Amino acid sequence: MLKQRIITALILLPIALCGFFLLKGAGFALFIGLVVTLGAWEWARLAGFTEQPIRVGYAAVVAVLLFFMYILPGLAPWVLGASVIWWAVATYLVLTYPRSSAHWASAAYKLVIGLLILLPAWQGLVLIKQEPLGNWLIMAVMVLVWGADIGAYFSGRAFGKRKLAPQVSPGKSWEGVYGGLALSLLITLVVGVVRDWSAFELIKGLLGAAVIVFVSVVGDLTESMFKRQSGIKDSSNLLPGHGGVLDRIDSLTAAIPVFAVLLWMAAS
Repeated sequence: MLKQRIITALILLPIALCGFFLLKGAGFALFIGLVVTLGAWEWARLAGFTEQPIRVGYAAVVAVLLFFMYILPGLAPWVLGASVIWWAVATYLVLTYPRSSAHWASAAYKLVIGLLILLPAWQGLVLIKQEPLGNWLIMAVMVLVWGADIGAYFSGRAFGKRKLAPQVSPGKSWEGVYGGLALSLLITLVVGVVRDWSAFELIKGLLGAAVIVFVSVVGDLTESMFKRQSGIKDSSNLLPGHGGVLDRIDSLTAAIPVFAVLLWMAAS
């Protein structure tokens, strides 16, 4: 398994880096759209559909919606606004699972939720890419999420006692969340000092980083909740040793659109 994970990572890492940082405009939107469309194919399985025609059809619908979002950029505020509302609702659903499953158990609701998760993630990345420091900002949100994951892993193993959401993901603890938050805040602080941020900019940066960390945890737990309800361990086997696309980007699907909204608020 470890050998598979390493080989897959060595193949995917240069592809991902080139796609994120070398592509621009329509090429970048198409690259991210491919990833999101694969995620949609996986999400249809989480929604309870095992038949390939239905799963491919759902992925095709998502691809068409992405195309319309690309040619109608005025939809972006609505898409991101819907995302912020969804992740607030998702927080409640995760914290009250399995009781909350009564509200989203039907396949139709799950398919709609998939749109609320996947479409804003694409929209957020496309908007962030258009910023003057777009590549660095994309790296920033990824580093925050990765830092939170790494800090949570080691802190949870060393100090984890209080379960975060035992019915959803028994292995996660509040101590892990605090450790992940601490590492991400430390990274933000170092960046702020190096870039000579003012005290006000530093406070805004730290608050924004905290929001991103917490929403990334919700994103991770949300996919875990749907996988648990569906009785599925991995979203697919597309990535040997890593599971599926959604298993790799679950935290980012929540963090990216919220990060884009925070950037907009900071600039306004």
